[in-house]
Amino acid sequence: MALILDALIEILRKPTVGDVVTELALFAAPLWIAVLVGLFVGWAWRPRWAAGLLGGEKAILGGRPVTSRVDSLKAQLPGSVTCSVSGKSSGSEAKMVAVCPPDAESENLAVTEEDLEHLYKLVEVTDGGPVWHKMMDRTLPNMSYQAWRRDPETGPPQYRSRTVFEDAIPEIVRDFFWDDEFRIKNGWDDMLLYHDTLKECPTTGTMVVHWIRKFPLFCSNREYIIGRRIWESGRTYYCVTKGVPCLSVPRRDKPRRVDLYYSSWCIRAVESRRGDGQLTACEVLLFHHEDMGIPWELAKLGVRQGMWGCVKRIEPGFRAYQIARRSHEPPSRCAFMAQINTKFSSDDLITSEAGTCSSSEVVEAEKHKNWADSIPKFLVIGGAVALACSLDHGLLTKAVIFGVARRFARPGRRL
Repeated sequence: MALILDALIEILRKPTVGDVVTELALFAAPLWIAVLVGLFVGWAWRPRWAAGLLGGEKAILGGRPVTSRVDSLKAQLPGSVTCSVSGKSSGSEAKMVAVCPPDAESENLAVTEEDLEHLYKLVEVTDGGPVWHKMMDRTLPNMSYQAWRRDPETGPPQYRSRTVFEDAIPEIVRDFFWDDEFRIKNGWDDMLLYHDTLKECPTTGTMVVHWIRKFPLFCSNREYIIGRRIWESGRTYYCVTKGVPCLSVPRRDKPRRVDLYYSSWCIRAVESRRGDGQLTACEVLLFHHEDMGIPWELAKLGVRQGMWGCVKRIEPGFRAYQIARRSHEPPSRCAFMAQINTKFSSDDLITSEAGTCSSSEVVEAEKHKNWADSIPKFLVIGGAVALACSLDHGLLTKAVIFGVARRFARPGRRL
């Protein structure tokens, strides 16, 4: 940086304006070349599956549909799913929610016992996956937050977080995360633009919901079809949400649908950090991953820098939800469905897991190579922007966009 400043000073000392302009043009030429190289790399790197996304979900190559990478990754999620939804009649706002009959619930549920077993293994760290690397540890007066990440051999990065709310009970926390209406009304999740219930089972509480989430800047909105269900063991709640196929909701160019999506919680009472021995706090273990369609290293960089800005909005939203419930405000339909749980005994799962060896561990913060410092910023940013545009205008999350920007705006900070 000092060498660049010295060179600029020397250029400004030229005797005439023409000499200054000429020298500045020569000085800036390598910078523009680097930007152009970054743009070229971004466009040239675009793989076949990205071309399929650009051409729409029905893009055809050589007479056959183009299969995106997310289709090959769906196998990561356990359980088979089916979906039936209701449509909106043309020109009418009326809708009908499909309700599964009790005698067919075991066949038609979007989330099954296999999903419970998978989440239970994640909670107990017996799923046999890679080690978790700690990446964040933050504390607010009434909330603490820790986050880890791991990189499977196939599929996108996976995230694990532990949030502890002081003075909270599991039932209210469970309803809070399920309540889509309050998400929009309160605005604590400012990315959720639209939600709709497509299917629900009054016996098990299983739901299939349709989300549209807002993405910032030049990105288009994203669409999710999510199956979700809650199991209860004592006062511990296992809440599964995951992307499910649903042919009755047609795909559109915009908003772009996210197929590979998994976000599940374990909610339970824990001892308060006040050390009084009382279970007056609530712990939320979250496991999340989704395929955003961008290079995963770039996604990890953005998530690392943008995560806390999103997380710290949750606590004031939850306190507002507590106040609303204490004032006897009637629960929304989503919150009502959150109270319909499938009861099970964790001892049954423990027995089935007997003899299973765990290869997963939770480890301390990993050491990161400061590779960004060795690459010119303009090359990285130019290539990243071009790559993002080449993939799709709706593939970057808020965390990725603002996280990358923050990282390169503060070169002195470590990742």
